[in-house]
Amino acid sequence: MADVPHRTDAPPLSPRALYEEVAERLRQQIFSRRLEPGSWIDELRLCAEFGISRTPLREALKVLATEGLVTMKVRRGAYVTEMSSADVAQVYHLLALLESDAAASVASSADDAHRDRLRRLHARLETETGDRDVFFATNEEFHMALLDAAGNRWATQVVTDLRKVMKLNRHHSLFKQGRIEESLAEHRALVDAILARDAEAARRLMREHFDNGLAAAA
Repeated sequence: MADVPHRTDAPPLSPRALYEEVAERLRQQIFSRRLEPGSWIDELRLCAEFGISRTPLREALKVLATEGLVTMKVRRGAYVTEMSSADVAQVYHLLALLESDAAASVASSADDAHRDRLRRLHARLETETGDRDVFFATNEEFHMALLDAAGNRWATQVVTDLRKVMKLNRHHSLFKQGRIEESLAEHRALVDAILARDAEAARRLMREHFDNGLAAAA
C-alpha cells in the first residue's frame, strides 16, 4: 500500500486560540471583581475593550460556563455566576471528600520530595499573613500541591474547577477575622500528620479544615 502523502495546506496551529486568551482575561476580571457575581456581561463593551469580534468572546463565555463561572440565560445573555449558601456548602462538601482522600494518600505513600514541597509551602504561608492576596495564592498552591502529590489526575481536574467556582464566593472563609490564623494552625497539624505518615489523622484533619472553613464562610 502506498504511503498517504502528508497534507501541506493545513493552517499552522497557533500556541493558543484567541478564545482561550479571552477566557483567561475574563477569568481574571471575575476573580478580581471587575466583573461582580450576579452582574450581566456586556458583550459589546468587552468586544470593544479587547478589540475582538463577538465570535471569540462567545466561545470564551461557553468555556467559562462549563467551568461554572458564567451562567447563560435564555434571551438575557451571560451573567457572572452568583453562589448561593447551598452552592457554597455543596462545593465545600466535595472539596472535603476529594482533598481528605488526597491527604490520606499523601501521608501513606508520597515520596520525600512531595512531602518536603508541602512542608516548604506551609513555611511560606506562615510568613505571608500580612498580604491576604499573596496568602490566598500560596494557600491554593499548597492544596493543589497536595493533589499533585496524591497523583490522581481526575481528582485534580475536579478540584481545579471547584476552586475556580469558590472564588465567586462573596463570603470567602479567609475573610473572617482570625480565620487566617486558624487556617494556619490547621495546616500545621495537617503537615505534621503527613510527615508522620499518619494517613487517618491527615484525612480527619483535612475534613475538619473544610468544616471550619464552611462555618467561617456562612
